[in-house]
Order: sequence, then structure tokens, then C-alpha cells
Amino acid sequence: MLLELSKVEQRYDAVLAVIRDGLSVTEAAAACGVSRQSLHAWMRRYEQGGLGALTDRSHRPRGSPLQMPAAIEVRVVELRRQRPFWGPARLRHQLGREGVDPLPSISGIYRALRRHGLIEPAAQRKRLPAYKRWERGRPMELWQMDIVGGVLLADGTECKILTGVDDHSRFCVAAGIMERAIARSVCAVFAESLRTYGVPDEVLTDNGKVFTNRFGLKPTEVLFDRICRENGITHRLTAPASPTTTGKIERFHRTLRQEFLTGRMFKNLRGAQRELDAWVVDYNTDRPHTAGGMRPPAERFWHRPPQLVADLPVTLEALTEDRTGENWITRKVARNGVISVAWQAFSVGKHRQGRRVDVHVQPQILEVWDGNELITTVKRTSQGEIRKKRAQAH
Repeated sequence: MLLELSKVEQRYDAVLAVIRDGLSVTEAAAACGVSRQSLHAWMRRYEQGGLGALTDRSHRPRGSPLQMPAAIEVRVVELRRQRPFWGPARLRHQLGREGVDPLPSISGIYRALRRHGLIEPAAQRKRLPAYKRWERGRPMELWQMDIVGGVLLADGTECKILTGVDDHSRFCVAAGIMERAIARSVCAVFAESLRTYGVPDEVLTDNGKVFTNRFGLKPTEVLFDRICRENGITHRLTAPASPTTTGKIERFHRTLRQEFLTGRMFKNLRGAQRELDAWVVDYNTDRPHTAGGMRPPAERFWHRPPQLVADLPVTLEALTEDRTGENWITRKVARNGVISVAWQAFSVGKHRQGRRVDVHVQPQILEVWDGNELITTVKRTSQGEIRKKRAQAH
């Protein structure tokens, strides 16, 4: 009956053939069907450790010339724990700024983070074949603007932020905190950005009511649209349910939440704005941007000379001006949401029933204000047109 010998027994027989039977290493290796080098290694291991040393050993190399030095790996882990939102590329860039040479690869940093449990591999969403990354060719060609919440104050108030980034450089041109995202507050931040950086060619926003009312039941020009029109800015809107159109401002919001908002509560609005301004300065001038070749946005951004905003249609002074002049009248909203001015009746919304609104009577239009919020603008109808409509109705 034939018995199959284990690897250890086969190696032991080959060693015994030399040291007991007197065969040469060449003859014993040929008889066993192995190389002379293998048999020499078995004999050496047998001398050092006996029969147990002939078992299989790990093929893992004792060292690797490409292994990240321990000091650098410690620094990578330290940076990651200090700033959990930094990825391998950002960590590598920071090591370069600290003078580390040679720099570890991005994949090497990724593996180090995995070894220390500081990153969890997640399934990557497959990019669509039709996906195409785009950006405008120069600064000040397009601003993307939006509103984000999440600013918590000690008194329980949750404030909003109007944010804006330059499409080409990702430079943050607007970051103003407000208690309520009403027209006056939003447009005040927008006007301040125009004063600071000049007037862009275009502005891209979603279809929020503070930005436009083009698609309402009765389309009217809101304050934001008016600022754009009177300053020669093309106001572009996203298609419904298309958040990727304003992808750059949405990505900015993600960074804002991760690095500034998450887990924080501010004493008051003024303190929150002061800290946000400091964060924006760091974001614009010091923080490298992956999409910008690891350069901070300020290096890719140039701004036109600051303009005196004398031609801006709305300033803070205009929003708080005296409304007791002859061009201003006050009306109480009826139960059906309608007010009447100079025999012209129109709706300002049933939800405002019982409220008193101010109407700025101008030669061609009527502006209706609820406090400091411009709620609607309607074309002024002459008395002759009103009489004609009434005659046709009868």
C-alpha cells in the first residue's frame, strides 16, 4: 500500500540522503526533483531548528523600500485626526508644505489611513458616461448663489447663510448670515458682494422666491431680479429638480458644513458672522482646492476694481427709507388677499390678510412692501384702461 508523504517528510528524506546516506547535494536534489539551492536551504534550516524548521514559512518580505517611513505615517495619522475631512490628496499636499521629501503617494496615504481605521472604504458611485465637468473660462463670468441653513445660536435660533462662489475659481464672493432669508436680507448681502468685487456677467440661482417669481401664477419682478436687471447682470435659473446645475455651490456647502458648522453653536449672530468671515478668508487664500490644481481660490480669482454702488437700485438706505412721502401709501390686505390702489385691484396673497402693506406708487409700476420685504411689483394701469375694462365687462 502506497503512502503519500507530507512536504516536511519529503524534505527530511532529502536531507537524510545527504547527511546519512552520503549522497552529494547534486545527486540528492536530482533524486527528489528539486534544485540544489532548495536542498541547501533545507539542510541549513534543519541544522538550526531540527525537523520543525522544515515546515512552510511566510513568503512576506522582511522589508519594502517603498514602505512609508514610520515618522511620516505618524504625521499623516495626526493630521487626519486633527482634520477628519482631509482626504489623501489634501494630506499629501500638507506634507509637501511641511517640507517632507520624498512625498508618499496618495495611494500609500490611503492605505495608511485604512490600517489605522481612519477611513472606511465605500462603494464608489459610477460616473455616468455622459457626465462632463465644466467651468467658466474666466473669473467674474458667473457667480453661483444659494441659501443654506444650519447656523445655530445659543438662544435656539437657526439662521441662514446666503453663499456665493465664482464659477471659474471657486472663490467665495458671498457668505452672509441672516435670521430669516427674506428679500431684504438676501439682497443686502448680494449688494455688499457687488460693492466688494464688482458686477459679474451672470448669476446662477435656483427658483427660490427670494431670487425670482418668473414662474408664479402672476409673474412679477422681485428685488433680486431688479438688482440684476438694473446692473446688467444676466440672471440664470436652474431647471426644476436639477441640483447638479449648481454643483459648485452645493460642494461649497458640503465643505462649509464639514469644516465650520458641524457640532458648533454660536453665542449670537454677530459673533457667528465674525467667525464665518475668518473661515472664508482662510478658504479663499490658504486652503488648497483639489479642482484648482491644489491652489487656493484666490490665486485663480481676479476682481474688477470696486465700484461705487451709486447705480445700484437697492441699498440698505433705500430699504429703510422714509415711507411717509407722497409717493407712499398704506393699504390693509382684504380677506381674499386683495388690495386696491388708484382704482386698480390686485392680489398680494391670502396669507397676508389683515396685514398693512406699503405701496410705492411710481409712474409705471406699483411696488408692494411688507415691512422690508418687496412682495410684488405690478404694472400700473391708467384710469382710461380701467374704465375700458369695466365697460367691456358690462
